Amino acid sequence: MLKAVIFDLDGTLLDRNKSLGNFIAHQHKRLHDILGQIDQSAYTAKFIELDKHGYVWKDKVYQQLIEEFGIKGMSWEQLLEDYLAHFPNYCVPFPNLISMLEKLKNEGLLVGMITNGYTDFQTSNIRALGIEQYFDAILISEKEDLRKPDKRIFERALERLEVTAEGALFVGDHPVNDVEAAAQAGMRSIWKRNPQWNGAAADFIIDELDEISGLVQGLMNGVERERER
Repeated sequence: MLKAVIFDLDGTLLDRNKSLGNFIAHQHKRLHDILGQIDQSAYTAKFIELDKHGYVWKDKVYQQLIEEFGIKGMSWEQLLEDYLAHFPNYCVPFPNLISMLEKLKNEGLLVGMITNGYTDFQTSNIRALGIEQYFDAILISEKEDLRKPDKRIFERALERLEVTAEGALFVGDHPVNDVEAAAQAGMRSIWKRNPQWNGAAADFIIDELDEISGLVQGLMNGVERERER
C-alpha cells in the first residue's frame, strides 16, 4: 500500500529555469557598476549556457564569465558569494506546489525529498519556497555523502521514512538521476516532464504538480479495491 511520496527538488518542485533567469537579471542590475558594461541578454545567455541546467557549479560558471567578458572589480569568489546569498530570494515554485503537498499530507501520506547539492544552499531554497514543514525527511547529497543516481540515497530515504520501496513513489524530472535510480531502488516513479529530455522510463508521466494528488488517490483506491476482493 502506498505510504510515502518522495520528491526531487530542482526541476520538480522548484522551477529552476525561472528562478535562475530572475536571479541573473537582478544580479546584473544590482551589480551594475561591475556588470553594466555587459549587455544583459548576452550575460544571461552565457550564464545559462555555462550552467548546463545546474550540473556545473557556479564557481566554474563565474570563472568563465570573468574570462569571457573581462569582468573587473569583483573576483569569481565574490560573485559566487553573491549568488549563494541572493539566489533564494528569486526562487519560483511550480504552480500548485503548496496545495499539492497539503493534499498528500491530508491523505495521511509521508512526504520526503532527495536532492543533489550543497546543504546550506538547498536548505535555503527549500525554506524560500515555504515547504520545509511538509516534509518528514529531507536528504541533501552533501550532507548524506551520497548523490543521485546512487540507489543508496533512495534506500536511505526509505529507511528514514520507515517505508518499503513498494510503499513509496518517487517524483522527479531527470530520466536517469530520478526515474532510473528510483527503479533501481525498487520504487515506482512519476516523471515530471522536462523538455530538456525526450522521455523517461517512468511508471507515470505528468506535466503539472496538481496531477499528482489525483494519481495518488487512484493508486490508493486501487489498492483498497484489491483488498476488498
